[in-house]
Amino acid sequence: MLKLHYAPRTISVVVAILIEETGTACTLHRVDFASGEQTTDTYREINPKSRVPAVETPDGILTETPAIVEYLFPDLVPDDPFAAAKMRELISYLNGTMHPHHAHGLRGERWADLQSSFADMRQKMPKRMAECCAYLEDYLPSLPYPTGQMEVLSDAYLYVVLSWLAGDGVDIMHYPRLAAFQHQMNTRPSVQAVFEKGML
Repeated sequence: MLKLHYAPRTISVVVAILIEETGTACTLHRVDFASGEQTTDTYREINPKSRVPAVETPDGILTETPAIVEYLFPDLVPDDPFAAAKMRELISYLNGTMHPHHAHGLRGERWADLQSSFADMRQKMPKRMAECCAYLEDYLPSLPYPTGQMEVLSDAYLYVVLSWLAGDGVDIMHYPRLAAFQHQMNTRPSVQAVFEKGML
């Protein structure tokens, strides 16, 4: 049996959406960030990085969202090598560029020590996230597969990252393709299920 360690409104919700979408049997453990559960010795035995997600599998523990989703849901990786590479390209951008921009506004202590630095990062974050949205708005039509239909892993990843925009001070309605994608994903039972569980 699989066990997902997650925290609401974090990137770990990508895994939860895909679990719902595929009907994968999995138990859920909410990691209480408010109490610092992620920093306890008990949780660090599961994930020494003190982050989510972490998934306990019959083969061992996996961390890092891109690795987890490819292991758990290989059927959502395109068969065509170029299409698969384009999917990974999008996930890499979300994981390596957009997610860190978001985190700079919330967790500046990872990169700096001065309060003035935290304020500067918070002020910069909406602009950087908006720039990412502008890039994605132009990028989506280049993908060699339909988006918003949960045929590929990147749909869940993109959806969760876009769910952060309102809190980051970015109006998704300025980006019609992204807004249409978000609306389409909102109608999926898998997405509605994670909302009902208080994950988003």
